[in-house]
Amino acid sequence: MYSGTVITLMHEFVAFLLYPIILGLGVMLLLAIWEIGLAMGERFWGLNHIPAGHERVMFEHIARRRIERADILTRVSPMLGLMGTLIPLGPGLAGLGQGDLSILTTAVTVAFDTTVLGLLTGIVGFVLGRFRRRWYDEMIASVAS
Repeated sequence: MYSGTVITLMHEFVAFLLYPIILGLGVMLLLAIWEIGLAMGERFWGLNHIPAGHERVMFEHIARRRIERADILTRVSPMLGLMGTLIPLGPGLAGLGQGDLSILTTAVTVAFDTTVLGLLTGIVGFVLGRFRRRWYDEMIASVAS
């Protein structure tokens, strides 16, 4: 039904995606660490006051952008983790079919590692997003009162 060439190209393309996905997970993890530092700075030192007037609008803009970054971490990281889970399982199952358990072992290890990194980064993004929403809402409400 399908040409062997098309299937081979598809497998090669998907296999090629594994390394960019792992790199993307690494970038997301670094971004999560960066965002934790920013959030701690905001909470303990940066949110002591909200500027009035034009500066308040700028504060709300910055707050919205920081919440969006946390939302991106929450949504994209688990997706990358899932892709990093599924991609190595194809060659791993092929290795199992050939009786080579070392290929399967490596594939499953990569699959579990990418899953854990994706979920961990997504959890960090979710928690940061929730905290930031609450902090910013409280600060804006206290100024509006």
